[in-house]
Amino acid sequence: MRRCNPSRDFLEGGRAYTSFRRALRCATDPIAMAIYHLHIKVIGRKSGSSAVASAAYRSGSRLRDERLGRSHDFSGKHGVVHSEVLLPENAPEAWSDRERLWNDVEAFEVRKDAQLAREVEFAIPRELTQAQGIELARDVAQAEFVSLGMIADLNVHWDIGDDGLAKPHAHVMLTMRQVTVNGDENGFGPKVRNWNRTEMVERWRERWAELANERLAELDIDARIDHRSLEAQGIALEAQSQIGAPAQRIEGEGIEADRAAMHREIARGNGARIIADPSIGLDGITQQQSTFTRRDMAVFAHRHSDGIEQFNEVMGAVRNAPDLVELGKDARGEDRFTTRAMIEAEQRLHRAAELMAERERHEVRDTDREAALARAEARGLALSGEQADALAHVTDGRDLGIVVGHAGTGKSAMLGVAREVWEAAGYEVRGVALSGIAAENLESGSGITSHTIASMEHGWQQGRDLLTTRDVLVIDEAGMVGTRQLERVLSHAADAGAKVVLVGDPQQLQSIEAGAAFRSIHERHGGAEIGEVRRQRQDWHREATRDLANGKTGKVLEAYRSHGMVHEAQTREQARGDLIDRWDRERQASPDRSRIILTHTNDEVRTLNEAARNRMRAAGDLGNEVRVTVERGDRGFASADRVMFLQNERGLGVKNGTLGTIEQVSARSMNVQTDDGRSVRFDLKDYNRIDHGYAATIHKAQGMTVDHTHVLATPGMDAHSSYVGLSRHRDGVDLHYGRDDFANPDRLTRTLSRDRSKDMASDYEQHDPAQNYAERRGITFGERVAEIVRKVVPEKVRNMFDGLRPSADAVPSPDDARRPEREAPERKAAEDPEAVLRKARTKALLRHARAVDAIFDIQERGGKASPAQVKELHEARKVFEGVRPHGSHDAEAAYKKNPELALEAASGNPARAIRALQLETELRTDPGRRADRFVERWQKLDHTSQRQYQASDMSSYKATRSAMGDMAKSLERDPQLESILANRKHELGIAFESGRRLGLELAFSHGLDLGRGRGIGI
Repeated sequence: MRRCNPSRDFLEGGRAYTSFRRALRCATDPIAMAIYHLHIKVIGRKSGSSAVASAAYRSGSRLRDERLGRSHDFSGKHGVVHSEVLLPENAPEAWSDRERLWNDVEAFEVRKDAQLAREVEFAIPRELTQAQGIELARDVAQAEFVSLGMIADLNVHWDIGDDGLAKPHAHVMLTMRQVTVNGDENGFGPKVRNWNRTEMVERWRERWAELANERLAELDIDARIDHRSLEAQGIALEAQSQIGAPAQRIEGEGIEADRAAMHREIARGNGARIIADPSIGLDGITQQQSTFTRRDMAVFAHRHSDGIEQFNEVMGAVRNAPDLVELGKDARGEDRFTTRAMIEAEQRLHRAAELMAERERHEVRDTDREAALARAEARGLALSGEQADALAHVTDGRDLGIVVGHAGTGKSAMLGVAREVWEAAGYEVRGVALSGIAAENLESGSGITSHTIASMEHGWQQGRDLLTTRDVLVIDEAGMVGTRQLERVLSHAADAGAKVVLVGDPQQLQSIEAGAAFRSIHERHGGAEIGEVRRQRQDWHREATRDLANGKTGKVLEAYRSHGMVHEAQTREQARGDLIDRWDRERQASPDRSRIILTHTNDEVRTLNEAARNRMRAAGDLGNEVRVTVERGDRGFASADRVMFLQNERGLGVKNGTLGTIEQVSARSMNVQTDDGRSVRFDLKDYNRIDHGYAATIHKAQGMTVDHTHVLATPGMDAHSSYVGLSRHRDGVDLHYGRDDFANPDRLTRTLSRDRSKDMASDYEQHDPAQNYAERRGITFGERVAEIVRKVVPEKVRNMFDGLRPSADAVPSPDDARRPEREAPERKAAEDPEAVLRKARTKALLRHARAVDAIFDIQERGGKASPAQVKELHEARKVFEGVRPHGSHDAEAAYKKNPELALEAASGNPARAIRALQLETELRTDPGRRADRFVERWQKLDHTSQRQYQASDMSSYKATRSAMGDMAKSLERDPQLESILANRKHELGIAFESGRRLGLELAFSHGLDLGRGRGIGI
């Protein structure tokens, strides 16, 4: 069986692309798209649609269609939880009746291809309750549509998918005409073309993400719509649900066909966005990883494209993106890449950490520290030597404290003593963590008032609770915080003069987002380490936890196996049954002890929860069951059931991950006693984010402590999840697995020992980023350029032309560009050298683009360039070469391929021209890259020509063949490229040697006429 190598296969044509799709089964897609989804379409007669029928379907109602003379009855449709018509000011009240509204629209539009309505569909975060989701959808519709004068027919659907998870979403049908007032008669006026503008669509996309995120943060919910690309570009990649093999096999049938078609439509749209702006693709790839390989790029390109041609275009766009930065090879010999934005984020992070590590503004008195220690001892808390050292470290006055502690070492207890010391010195102590349950554990263990990082950042955005010099911020489970988020927090703290204490363990679960920021900061600045495990009661258990922290998973499994705690079964199903048997026996023997079942996936959690409940039911330990619909679907609950809360709710005092036992339950409400002894009552219509709590994912268990743990191992685990899963217990742990997942104990050990530690771009600093960055872009590394690049790049890797945003006063005259010496000496001295150079390049680029575009324009009209135009082009070239060697050459190569770029740049919008110029620089300076590009484009054109010929599209076929002839002829002017390609003839479709030069051999083997490419002509 051929090994998976998609980054190579994608260049090999259609057959290899099919192999590539099969090869993806060998890997997991590293990109998990965020919950963002917003889709806009027009409902019109051209596609056979009816506004009345559409409204009936979306509202789940029966409406009479007067135009067609029949009714549309969808009253049996399930999942419609809210439906209303929102009217703007001055709209007739009669239009609050859905049937009247859309029949009037149908009557007003007389064209047979009329556009009747616009529909905006958006996914509601499933973290919200139905009431919260409806409220958010209403607020969005009112603020973004009705306020502009549209009538909005809002329908909220709360469907439950096959996976048992809610799929809440809203359909908003919008009128496309103004509501007018004419005397006493209100009616429809003209269509508002402004509502069709791209800028308006982009605004709706951005505002939906902003409003949803604001509401999630206000509710202290640990979820966000990832709209970073919206902030940067005003557009986003839409979420794509995976279409499995069964759906693909019946793609031509009914609903599955619609799902598959929508999947492809979204993938195609995402691919187009990436091709237009590759930075969106880079942003998506680095959502969860700081660095990546060519294979990662190929997997991402496959997911966000439709078919081989677009796949190749997406892959090419990402590989040629100007913001892509090569880092060198990793330990496995694979080339690794990152982005300029990721490097900049890491550099800001490290600058903030370094600044805080050097400052000492939060001193405390020794007497306060000694008094806090004495009070702790009086309470029966005696800190170990390591805990005492950690206490001294975090209270030593420096603005940055770092504590690395293994699982169960008593970090929270130490922080509780530190809190007393800081408060005695007059500081306000705050705590934050990535998840709600981690924040709750920090607060309960240390007494530090704690919240999620997301809710804290939301407060900052509203101007509330900003840090000051009198604040101490404790960040718990810091190893799970991504680079970008931790950078934002540390940068704000550094600017405010606050103190930050980072507490965590780099070996436990890794951050969901990109980076290993906590580990990187610890490596640079050191800190206190607590290695003495206190959670486990037996010495050998504590030693096992230390070994897990140090990556000795195999040794730990042998230790547990020797004590009869590792249990093998023939199948996972049997292993699951054995685990429930053991859990049930232990439960009945020791009913007062706490316990939890842990595994890797939500699907397994649900299966184990059902199995545990069945045992409870069989033993008569559950009360009368009540069937209710909660967020994850239909569930049965009874008194004495174990439950887990799945969403932070301040009013109830619960967090995502809080465990408890049901005291009373009805179809409307539930009383739960949480494990910390509180009684919580709530109505299910207000809060339904709850599920059974016998089993949980390992990810939810970080920070949890119980007496006994039962773990079901599955192939998705690694060293980090093993560490967490096997270290939650005080007294005992049992590990179960099936031989259908792990053929033998060695395979189990290898899987549970896999190191999946995340990396940082800065881990590759042994390479000279300035030299490497300049060489990749053809920069001559003379003394002056070296000085500028080295000044900028190590601090902030950036493109030579970064920041080109010409304004009216930045567009130069020819004289300005030729005589920079006319600037006042005092002004030149005051300006940063980089700014001076950038300004000169701006002028040169724009002047050259105008000169080129003027010649293109006259040639388009059949004329020839005038002597004055030729002279201006030569002058513009000279100026451009003076500030950027080969600049005019590379720019003209880009303009010849796409003359539109010259027009855009000449009009003051040089962004796309800059990216194309940089690509030409790379192609010119890297022969291997030019060869790759040539082969890729040749194969694409050859494939396209064959398809056009088969479709009898002869005019397009001839144009494509002419382009191939131009490519073959171009080799006559590039002997270096011709020499490299001589070894790649088979990729170019040359099956035999003819003795000719390569360009002629290409033309001969493909039956081409060698044509002429478009040039400037002078």
